Amino acid sequence: MELDPTQMTPVINRIKRAQGQLAGVLRLLVEGRDCEDVVTQLAAVSKALDRAGFAIVASGLQQCLTAGDGTDSVDVKKMEKLFLSLA
Repeated sequence: MELDPTQMTPVINRIKRAQGQLAGVLRLLVEGRDCEDVVTQLAAVSKALDRAGFAIVASGLQQCLTAGDGTDSVDVKKMEKLFLSLA
């Protein structure tokens, strides 16, 4: 299953935002900032990446279900494994 690049624009933007947040976490650590600030930002990065992952898996599942060519069936176990890998 290949991802449709046109549907991935929001995911790409989310990952770029997470990349910036992660750089911020590193900066906070280097500056010796408060633990609460670091953990809050790290949680934001983690959530952004989780959401990006779920969006990718959901898009892939949607593509599988709407393909309609009859040649490929949805591999439920594979999709389940992808979802669980994000848990």
